[in-house]
Amino acid sequence: MRISRTLTALGMTTAAVATGAVVNAAPALAALYGNQCGSGYSVVNLIDLPDLRGTVYLTYSSATGKNCVVTVREKPGTATLMEAFIRKTGTSTWIKDSGNFTTYAGPKYLSAAGECVDWGGTIGTATKTKSGTNCG
Repeated sequence: MRISRTLTALGMTTAAVATGAVVNAAPALAALYGNQCGSGYSVVNLIDLPDLRGTVYLTYSSATGKNCVVTVREKPGTATLMEAFIRKTGTSTWIKDSGNFTTYAGPKYLSAAGECVDWGGTIGTATKTKSGTNCG
């Protein structure tokens, strides 16, 4: 996996594993992530949505070799449009969880060993994506 400069600038730490480098988010940056992807998944990248709406987390499990994406609201409340989506870079089909949720959208899983991923999320009218990341 290639680690983005954004994570390095945010003070993320790296740990090498047999399948590639994995980034473990500093506790303050991963505070909203509540293990929605399941045990064994660690945060490897994130996108903050504007106006403190929430955060989109990309996680990875070296045991399963899968990526997982989840979008988590900063302040759960009335159900609103939320999405979590992921795909292999260069493909057209998104694996997506979309609906009106109170707390989080996802998890959505993708095996992409040796490939880059595009991923992102939506809360209300705020949508952000990252393309061609976490290659490995």
